[in-house]
Amino acid sequence: MQPKKNIVHLPVYKPGKPMEEVKRELGLTEVIKLASNENPFGSSPKVKEAIMSLLEQTSIYPDGGAVDLTKAVAEYFGVETNQVIFGAGSDEIILMLARAFFVPGDETIMATPTFPQYKHNAEIEGAVCVEVPCINGFQDLQGMLDKVNERTKIIWLCNPNNPTGTMHTHQEVVDFIKAVPPHVLIVLDEAYAEYNVSGEYPDSIGLVKQYKNVISLRTFSKIYGLASLRIGYGIGHPDVIKSINQVREPFNTTGFAQKAALAALADEQFIEDCRQANATGIKYLSAQFEQMKLNYYPAHGNFIMVDVERPGGQVFDSMLRKGIIVRHDPGWGMPTMLRVTVGSQEQNEKFISALQKTLEEVAVNA
Repeated sequence: MQPKKNIVHLPVYKPGKPMEEVKRELGLTEVIKLASNENPFGSSPKVKEAIMSLLEQTSIYPDGGAVDLTKAVAEYFGVETNQVIFGAGSDEIILMLARAFFVPGDETIMATPTFPQYKHNAEIEGAVCVEVPCINGFQDLQGMLDKVNERTKIIWLCNPNNPTGTMHTHQEVVDFIKAVPPHVLIVLDEAYAEYNVSGEYPDSIGLVKQYKNVISLRTFSKIYGLASLRIGYGIGHPDVIKSINQVREPFNTTGFAQKAALAALADEQFIEDCRQANATGIKYLSAQFEQMKLNYYPAHGNFIMVDVERPGGQVFDSMLRKGIIVRHDPGWGMPTMLRVTVGSQEQNEKFISALQKTLEEVAVNA
């Protein structure tokens, strides 16, 4: 049996190493995972209560339209319910966008490096991926605009960008949108939006209301701490949302995820506490990197990318043996860079201690 020719070269996504696997492999009793940009503080206590309330309904299909959650999110952002769609994480909405809009030969523009699922799903549908290299960790907005033509169907803008953590301001995004032809859909992937404290983060929902060709993707996996439940959402023009809904699988989000998301959305104090703790963590890590004379990109999510000036794979392995899981991906094309999730203060301090020891062990790149 032969699969589609355009998928045989696609890599299989490799998530960060699970903590229990690392413990078993290396005989460690404590492992700190700072590789997958999860919330080190978990989720709101109200989430557990919400999940427990649903335990007797595991035999019943979930609400296929996520009606209650759709209403809550629409009210939260001041949009109509027909402007909201849910997926098994925002990843699935990326998949649905590709499925709904791409036909073979269409072109799509994205940065490199950026979140790999844009390219992955586009290539599955036979679209041509036009990748524009980042400049000093920032997506090259003008370079992306220069690649737009009549075959361009979607532009992906990850903000803050994963893995670099850099952010484009409201005005930069507005200027970008104005320069993009209306036949091109602009996907603002904002998985880390709730962490932002800069005061200059784009008002993407306002832009969605103003421009038909803009959609914002958000997730409950990051600051809300629901990564294992897999639920995210998109907010866009009703026509765009309708097209996505036409390819959405029935019951694509679970009842537990919907109920948990409702509780998480309502606990604004928990989110504010996590936001401030993350900002403190970024300041701490940035100051430590400066003391160690390591360059890093300005961080606007819940992770920071640092240049360890040594082979990233070797540093990763050394950190792993010390019980710290970070992220290094050869596919980034950045051989000496690591991405580290901002943890609790205790986790951050243990990470820095392990990194200092590792840098003494691993030779600097010639």
